[in-house]
Amino acid sequence: MDSGFGSDFGGSGGGKLDPGLIMEQRMTDKCFRKCIGKPGGSLDNSEQKCIAMCMDRYMDAWNTVSRAYNSRLQRERANM
Repeated sequence: MDSGFGSDFGGSGGGKLDPGLIMEQRMTDKCFRKCIGKPGGSLDNSEQKCIAMCMDRYMDAWNTVSRAYNSRLQRERANM
């Protein structure tokens, strides 16, 4: 199983990585693995619900972590 960083930072592009793009790719990978049993031509109702809920939870977690990180950065800058 991957550590969550290998595919995001292993490219040879050399440019800055967009955190939003990285988050979207991770969310897609994780929710697909969790919700899609047998890939086919379309998603059934339970797969659609699972994907929607998974993405909502992932976005909620991302927002919580982002707020905490930004808050910590502000506190650290104030202490400089």
